[in-house]
Amino acid sequence: MNRPSHGGNLMWAASIADCPPSEIVDFSASINPLGPPLTAIAALASHQGEIKTYPQPDYMDLRQALSRFHGDVPVEWILPGNGAAELLTWAGRELAQGSATYLLTPAFGDYRRSLNAFNARVIEFPISLEGGDNLQFDGLGELDDRAGLLLNTPHNPTGILLRPELILPLLERFALVVVDEAFMDFLPPSAQTSLIPMVADFPNLVIVRSLTKFYSLPGLRLGYAIAHPDRLNLWRQWRDPWSVNNLAVAAGIAVLGDRAFEEKTHHWLSINRPKLYQELGNIAGLYPYPGVANFLLVRSQCSVTQLQTKLLTDYRILIRDCLSFPELGDNYFRVAVRTEAENQYLITALKNILIIDN
Repeated sequence: MNRPSHGGNLMWAASIADCPPSEIVDFSASINPLGPPLTAIAALASHQGEIKTYPQPDYMDLRQALSRFHGDVPVEWILPGNGAAELLTWAGRELAQGSATYLLTPAFGDYRRSLNAFNARVIEFPISLEGGDNLQFDGLGELDDRAGLLLNTPHNPTGILLRPELILPLLERFALVVVDEAFMDFLPPSAQTSLIPMVADFPNLVIVRSLTKFYSLPGLRLGYAIAHPDRLNLWRQWRDPWSVNNLAVAAGIAVLGDRAFEEKTHHWLSINRPKLYQELGNIAGLYPYPGVANFLLVRSQCSVTQLQTKLLTDYRILIRDCLSFPELGDNYFRVAVRTEAENQYLITALKNILIIDN
């Protein structure tokens, strides 16, 4: 079985650990360990009968729920998708029609997939891992009027939150700017820096969001884009009909109104992320980056592929190697923040392995 390029491949991990997939403690996929919410489970149960019917062609109920969730963004500006991945595909298709796409690197591997699928010309723009949120775009040089930009905030895999005042000037320079905010909802509302309020003022701005990470629904595949209606109508012409199933729609509507789960998640993360960051930093040979999302990037003095294998065979723990990020390679890994007990299990395993190796 080939090494996965994404996190969450439990079948591959189980083949290394020689155990059932259910016994793997998965730190590789940045999914909320507190979910799925009970509201989602109840919605799935009560909408089972809709398996035998086609979804609404316009997904109006879900779009109205998303509109309310984002402060009455007009429904015409919202397009649900089969996960953020589907919407990134159509973003890649449109970006490929421009002269070039500037890609902030290291970059989530799905960006290259979507761009390469349509033979886009990609110009990499590397960021400094040590620069924090002081990222500068002065090195972009002269741009023609057909260039596009694809980035994410919080940035994956570093966890850096890009300040809006840094991104907003770019909307004047690029013909199309696609901002992936898949991890934005892990920040408490007072700390979020979403550019969704700016979409109405910038027809060249697209925001892509996910509902699967925060609400722990990756198997349902549900995301959405917020952009100018003309652009979204174009994307509808490209894609298959009924790309979002009825059960995903029902669960999505339910969780968007679940404020209790939202508050519980923010409370959990505010305690467990800094604790995991500190404990990783206390292990000799590991250097974590703080970040703001529900994951931490860690630099390692030892080979991560060897460490990953040892964690699987000895502890049935799966961490996310960074081999799919060419700029990082075999000395970086990423871990999701999980429950306090699971985080402590990871710390214990890492200490045992690294102390023995040293």
